[in-house]
Amino acid sequence: MTITRRLLAVAAMVAVAVAAPRADILEQVLVKVNGDIITKTDLEQRQIAALRQRDPNMRPNSDAELQQALTDITPVVILEAIDELLITQRGKELGYSMTNDQFTEILNNIKKENKLEDDAQFQAALQQEGLTLADLRRQLERTMIVQRVQQTEVMSKLQVTDAELKMYYDSHRETFTSKPQITLRELLVAVPQSDQGVNVGLEEEAKAKADDIRKRLLAGEPFARLAADLSDSPSKANGGLVGPFTADVLAPELQKALDPLKPGELTPVLRTARGFQLIKLETREAVTVKSFDEARSNIAQRLSNDKRRAEFSRFIDRLRGQAIIDWKNADLKKAYELGLKNAAAELAASAVP
Repeated sequence: MTITRRLLAVAAMVAVAVAAPRADILEQVLVKVNGDIITKTDLEQRQIAALRQRDPNMRPNSDAELQQALTDITPVVILEAIDELLITQRGKELGYSMTNDQFTEILNNIKKENKLEDDAQFQAALQQEGLTLADLRRQLERTMIVQRVQQTEVMSKLQVTDAELKMYYDSHRETFTSKPQITLRELLVAVPQSDQGVNVGLEEEAKAKADDIRKRLLAGEPFARLAADLSDSPSKANGGLVGPFTADVLAPELQKALDPLKPGELTPVLRTARGFQLIKLETREAVTVKSFDEARSNIAQRLSNDKRRAEFSRFIDRLRGQAIIDWKNADLKKAYELGLKNAAAELAASAVP
């Protein structure tokens, strides 16, 4: 059984049908929104699209697994379906529609972008997606109306003032302050270990080898070359180079050894869990703070996005509050209420502190 057929079968359990003749099941009305309907077929098509978007390669191992996937996505799907219907209704109140010329232009662009040479190829592509030309037009018109309504009712009302930008900058200064980063070169002389622990004689040999290497480094031999020839660390392939990274990722003992160093200077031989290490400080970047002018565009984008979410929430809440929603399925109503609850939580979590 294909995923689409299995989904339709399981979707029948999600959108529980009231008693009806078999021939009418696919057009069962699940909810009326200001008189416009969402049918069981509408819901199933949206569920299929949502599952494909979430995981194009989804291959459920059982109907139970598919049922769980549907349960997870249905609150989002039904909330989006009703919101889209409410926005489309608002757009039609404002006189928005798609003209034949606009539809033809969009079709030509779709054909061009998908390299569909003739109408036969285009019709085959539609059939593969389970769409008719009328279905495609309805979808495209719905999308166009939703975009125009959002531009009129939401985007046109967004304005971020200089005072808001400056207030955000002053209260989030740490966001624009970089942590100092360092780049190191390391050379490791490993100490062999066995089940009995560390052999004292081998440890002394490793220490003597590390001391000798340090003398050679202080005498001017290149760290990168000695690391490539003598280091037991994987970083030898890169001449011992590691980083850049922030110093706080290092062990406290290593941070302490590096703190007094200037770029180009070398630590003493350090005993670590890996063996004996020599560390050279290559670079140390100072703390930098972006100026307000440098951060301005990022702040404006952040505040604009937050305002857009908040303004859209107010707009759609108003449409929901004015709507007459007549539920024909109790389980779907519960899923919708869960979708509302989750959407409110996400909005609160995304708000600028």
